[in-house]
Amino acid sequence: MEGLADIRVLDLTTTIAGAYATKLLADAGAEVVSVEPADGSPLRQWSVTGSVPEGETGALFHYLQAGKRSVRSSVADDELADLIAGADLLVEEGTVDVEGLRAAHPQLVVLSVTPWGRTGPWADRPWTHFTVEAASGAVLSRGLPHEEPYQGGGRVVEWTTGSYAAAAALPAVLHARRTGAGAHIDSSMIETMAVAGSTFGDLMNAMLDRPPLATPARSLESPSVERAKDGWVGFNTNSGQMFLNYLMVIDRFDLLDDPRWVSLQYRMANLEEWNEIQNAWLREHTVEEVLERAAEFRVAAAQVNDGETILSNDHLVAREVFVENPAGFLQPRPPYLIDGERRPLPKPAPELGEAEGQLTGRTRPEPQTPADAGRLPFEGLRVLDLTSWWAGPSGTGVLAALGAEVIHVESTSHPDGMRATGFYVHPDTWWEYGHMFVAVNVNKEDLALDLTTERGLELAKELVKSCDLIVENFAPRVTERWGLTWDVVHELNPKAVFVRMPAFGLSGPWRDRVGFAQTMEMMAGMSWVTGPLGGPPRIMRGPCDPIAGMHGAVAMVTALEDARRTGQGHLVEAVMVEAGISCAAEQIIEFTAYGQHLTRTGNRSPEAAPQGLYRCAGTERWLALSVATDDQWQALCKVLDWAPDPALATADARHAAHDAIDERLSAWATGQVVESAVDRLVEAGVPAVVAWDPRRESEHPQLVARQLYEDVPHSVVGTQPVPGLPYRWSGIDTWCRTPAPLLGEHNRVVLRRVLGLTDGELDELEASGVIGDRPTGA
Repeated sequence: MEGLADIRVLDLTTTIAGAYATKLLADAGAEVVSVEPADGSPLRQWSVTGSVPEGETGALFHYLQAGKRSVRSSVADDELADLIAGADLLVEEGTVDVEGLRAAHPQLVVLSVTPWGRTGPWADRPWTHFTVEAASGAVLSRGLPHEEPYQGGGRVVEWTTGSYAAAAALPAVLHARRTGAGAHIDSSMIETMAVAGSTFGDLMNAMLDRPPLATPARSLESPSVERAKDGWVGFNTNSGQMFLNYLMVIDRFDLLDDPRWVSLQYRMANLEEWNEIQNAWLREHTVEEVLERAAEFRVAAAQVNDGETILSNDHLVAREVFVENPAGFLQPRPPYLIDGERRPLPKPAPELGEAEGQLTGRTRPEPQTPADAGRLPFEGLRVLDLTSWWAGPSGTGVLAALGAEVIHVESTSHPDGMRATGFYVHPDTWWEYGHMFVAVNVNKEDLALDLTTERGLELAKELVKSCDLIVENFAPRVTERWGLTWDVVHELNPKAVFVRMPAFGLSGPWRDRVGFAQTMEMMAGMSWVTGPLGGPPRIMRGPCDPIAGMHGAVAMVTALEDARRTGQGHLVEAVMVEAGISCAAEQIIEFTAYGQHLTRTGNRSPEAAPQGLYRCAGTERWLALSVATDDQWQALCKVLDWAPDPALATADARHAAHDAIDERLSAWATGQVVESAVDRLVEAGVPAVVAWDPRRESEHPQLVARQLYEDVPHSVVGTQPVPGLPYRWSGIDTWCRTPAPLLGEHNRVVLRRVLGLTDGELDELEASGVIGDRPTGA
């Protein structure tokens, strides 16, 4: 498959977010040209441990820039103008005249990747990834109520933003190619983390009628990351049955009939007793023994890996996930296969300016269907969405937002698990109050079709014949038990793309194990670098699901484009854990390139000192502060009226004295009104924000100005603030055109419209339970 070889991307960014977005496009086959500052991108010298030798290029740059080209921004104006004239996509970070570019080049897509977005009252605010995450609500969602909250490790803000940005840019470019209508996509890190990092706490709070915020927003799951005899192991039990299975794992069959422990709220209220119960077994068994036992009882579990241990995981080794970068270290491959083939091995990263004078003279092709310029990119595309939970639905959700007809399939006997994320305060319609389902499945139709019945499976196969794309994210054994294998799908519809998004892939010793986002965070290494300073690893609570969804969306669109050109369908295998590993690659790179082990830093960072959360006057009022430069340090001292201390004039000195600085900052902050403290710091140029409560995220002034949240009327849960996609797209005024569907809401509409079934046939399907609109037993 040729992929996107005829697409050219100009990347003017200097952040991981921009570089990772264009890396995903390069992995899909696009030609990416990095336009670097005259002395090179700062990423060339970046290492989280400061391990890049003087005069050399860092390993992370080699990972992010593999196979790209390089020119300097100081090249002659006519050469740069020629490059822009021939580009399909220009990626920038708030430094270019977007309106002028688009006026001169109507077919050009411009992708802006910035911390706050290019519009809104915070557009020019100083920032670090820590202050962005704190403002997004993600930080205050993590930890025990009596603990200080903590950031997600490994600069997850930037990796997640890059994933979302790539999944937006690719459809825009292909639409512009066909119609001649370019676009401006204004992507922001704060919106991305508000969507991907706060588990939709604001929507949940709204659906509970906005009760007073009497307790902290943060909480933990248990079981989660636990200590075994020889290391850390992680679990997640997303349902009552999964927890009962976990009790069997730890040999507490005697508790199966005790209803108290099934309640997470009860376990957390009695955490000391609960930990004694589970630790009595876990501390006597090795990680390997624990994982074997968990697999036996179908409990989602994984070792909590770091950059070294992940390399010896038997499943990842069997799948050949790690390959050698031409610069001599190990990196993960792109996290998807098309027709059973991995994307090509990484090529070398470019020398600075190596492509100057070689890339001129290219012109964009003439648009094929200019009459479609006013349509959404995926209008006319039909998707059979067999996915559940968050990863798969977030990927198909991008296509739905961009105009695709997406038919979400579940059943009355097995509703989408996301429907169970509510609080069961409405027992007669509890399945419609899953706030995460309401958030993730806007713009879709719902077909409750029982695929375990002969007639239900027949109808599903008939639907396959009329769809351009079929997507599922079950364990491989489930889909194969239905008989919906690639051979069957391809025979039914040779032009269709079939995307499978299993947790661990279609091959390898873990292929049929259960896995969720928490499992991926543990296995990929994200949990290893997340947690309190000096404390245990903790899960990030969220990002791995949409990270997998966005990587899956890139793979979907890449395969769909080739199918459009050739008339031949494709099998795509987009693997959840491998997407997580791609965004946690820095740990693997640091270990294999420099022998460095990354670990948890709490709320601190190698890029800034001081950095942290500081409790201010009032209840749960936290100042998030991050000093990344010497000038910012001097400004901070002036605001606080601290005398200049020559011993703290350098970043290295401030890192060494971080504990002492924190003690002074904490003493100062205790008496401060957080909003006024932040205003004074920002006015002085210091990155600072109020750490935002995720349950009130829709009230954040920047997100209000950016219109991230839309009031969406729903026939059962009422009108609620639902977040759209985390970017503004020129010409698109709303992301949530229709609410998330009720269970089986479109049974008759879909089966009548797509398959031509009569009312009599539909009545018979309802009577036999093949279709329905209430969960079994409800």
